[in-house]
Amino acid sequence: MRKLLMPAAALAMLALTLPAAAEELEIKMLNKGAEGAMVFEPSLLKVAPGDTVKFVPTDKTHNAESIAGMLPEGAKPFVGKINQEVIVTFGQPGVYGIKCLPHYGMGMVAMIVVGTPANETEAKAVTHPGRARQVFVNLFGRLEATRTAAK
Repeated sequence: MRKLLMPAAALAMLALTLPAAAEELEIKMLNKGAEGAMVFEPSLLKVAPGDTVKFVPTDKTHNAESIAGMLPEGAKPFVGKINQEVIVTFGQPGVYGIKCLPHYGMGMVAMIVVGTPANETEAKAVTHPGRARQVFVNLFGRLEATRTAAK
């Protein structure tokens, strides 16, 4: 019996040391969604370090790209092409601001929070054109609400 328990215990220990499988999530780029016109859906996404997000141009004339100043230290900026999917793995914990360049001023932005948002203060300080400014105020408010609800 002892001979059977040893391999089982070794397998159990190995399973505990293996990293959890990273998730692949999806954000749609839409002309019209639940939150209005020219939106990313969802517009706020919380993920774990190592998770991947696929930005899908469900409607034409959209792209997804990072916003300067709204990336955690060490994170690489990205720029997707118009009408093409972009797949990004988010490794650095923090707040990532995302925009659709053609519709940025119309408020087509999203926020991805990876793990603990250590760069939240710096990300909040970034200025945005037009309606994007108010959308980010709302997104940071929603982020705060999720923290309050978790307490």
